Amino acid sequence: MPIIKAIQDKLPQLPEDCYIAENATIIGNVQVGNQCSIWFNAVLRGDVHYIKLGNKVNVQDGAVVHCTYQKHPTNIGNNVSIGHNAIVHGCTIHDNVLIGMGSIVMDNCVIESNSIVAAGAVVTQNTVVESGSIYAGVPAKKVKDISPALINDEINRIADNYVKYSSWYKE
Repeated sequence: MPIIKAIQDKLPQLPEDCYIAENATIIGNVQVGNQCSIWFNAVLRGDVHYIKLGNKVNVQDGAVVHCTYQKHPTNIGNNVSIGHNAIVHGCTIHDNVLIGMGSIVMDNCVIESNSIVAAGAVVTQNTVVESGSIYAGVPAKKVKDISPALINDEINRIADNYVKYSSWYKE
């Protein structure tokens, strides 16, 4: 059974059509959109500020989503994939974004729509990842523009696949 816990009278808001893995942890002021999936050992901790996920967001195994006390909430748009063991902290992620495995997105960053943060990248505080680009490295820098085909073939495919995968677990 997942840990779904209220803190300071704030209980996570989870639509019925979402998949929440048995050992996921969701605490406090967390609002999750439709068709989302929160996978094994993922943590969404809305104890010091709010976390808001749009529709069709997947937070993969071991990922951590948190915020900054009284400063930076975490806002995540629609059609977003947060890769295995990624850390997303006190930032804004717009629609149609892939956050790669093991990457870190730090406080007050903005990840604009139709972009990719590569696996293992560290997006340092206050960085704006430009729409239609891939950022990679430590610290993360723009490495190339994304073609419309890559947006469809990677970003949309992964988000759609996670909706499909989650249906297997609901059966």
